[in-house]
Amino acid sequence: MTLREKQEIFARNVSKLIEFIFDSGYTCTLGEAWRTQEQADIYAAKGVGSKHSLHLQRLAIDINIFKDGQWLKQSDDYEFAGVYWMALHEDNTWGGSGNDGNHFAMGGKGQW
Repeated sequence: MTLREKQEIFARNVSKLIEFIFDSGYTCTLGEAWRTQEQADIYAAKGVGSKHSLHLQRLAIDINIFKDGQWLKQSDDYEFAGVYWMALHEDNTWGGSGNDGNHFAMGGKGQW
């Protein structure tokens, strides 16, 4: 599968995830979906990301979920969305196991 084909599947699945979040009684805003190599290097130096982030390939997105107007900041709060996300495609990964619950990706684990 080409990178473009993966990006198309990822984009379609992100739209399904967003609809699922709203249908589940939550709201959301979009966080980082694409990052430059320079930004990835900065995050990696701070220990909060990877130099080989899937954000570089447009295969990761951070989604901020809200309940009753309150931003949910704990990874556990995102589990309902993470379980749904991983069921959408066999290559989907969720950052909840790495304490990064708002991170949804298509590809390798740990490439935030």
